Amino acid sequence: MSAARVLFGLGLPPDLAAANRILPQAKACDAAGLDVVSIPDHPNFADRVDAYAAVSMVLGATRQLRGVVNLTNIGIRSAPLLARTVASLSALSDGRIIVGVGAGSLWDELARLGVTPRSPAESVQAMEETITVMHALTGGGPPVDFAGQFYQLRGADPSPQPTPAIWTGSQGPRSLAITGRLADGWIPAHTADWRSPQVKAWRPVIDDAAVAAGRSPADIVTIYNVGGQITDRAVLRPRDEEGRWVGGSTEQWIDELTSAVIDYDAAGLFYLRRDLSDSAVGRWMHEIVPAVRRAIAESNERHGASG
Repeated sequence: MSAARVLFGLGLPPDLAAANRILPQAKACDAAGLDVVSIPDHPNFADRVDAYAAVSMVLGATRQLRGVVNLTNIGIRSAPLLARTVASLSALSDGRIIVGVGAGSLWDELARLGVTPRSPAESVQAMEETITVMHALTGGGPPVDFAGQFYQLRGADPSPQPTPAIWTGSQGPRSLAITGRLADGWIPAHTADWRSPQVKAWRPVIDDAAVAAGRSPADIVTIYNVGGQITDRAVLRPRDEEGRWVGGSTEQWIDELTSAVIDYDAAGLFYLRRDLSDSAVGRWMHEIVPAVRRAIAESNERHGASG
């Protein structure tokens, strides 16, 4: 288990009809000491808020909370403009922005907005170029040139803002390898958690690519989106027949998430819930997260004493 601070977060639903709940919920997360809020990016749907507009409002209304778009739709957001947007948000928020990047999806929906659909191979190539352009256009330095399939830079000036952490939602072998070479974090698909066979198979691809690129696999953290019920009483089976976590009592959540960090090196755990008005969110913020943090600290102390 890494000694770095584990990030606990909450996913904020992007529904336009409930947009007035986003800032109050973000402020509650900030007050409760959560680390991150995430907002999905669905510009193809007219009934969703724009993710980067929402994140900018959240960062402006909070003091410690970080924001991540989970995941940025690079099918419609160009990499150079994304780099400029993120650099601006970083400067305005004292570095509290994280960039989530995926290869793209829902191309039929994006086509209605005039976007040319990409093949799977093109989508992965565009993801690699997006991360490369993000690095090129942040962190200062001399003007840069870049000649890619989708993006070309000619003497482009980088922003002096440091390059933010970049997390991917990669799944296939090529995109996983890109994560190992270029990214700072990995968010497995929402159906894959720390005990899943997918993570067991996919994570070594990232690690091997990191080593081949001269990086340490520890440079790429694993962040999990996790859902499930938080019940009043313990449930008999907190995982379904396929082994996926479906939830349980507060105590069962605490035990499971503590194990995710200590035994499986989870570096971040974000609770996703469609309805933020029920008691589950309060239990997550005020009961589960503090208890898991205490359990992690106690484990670190024991290992420190024994070491």
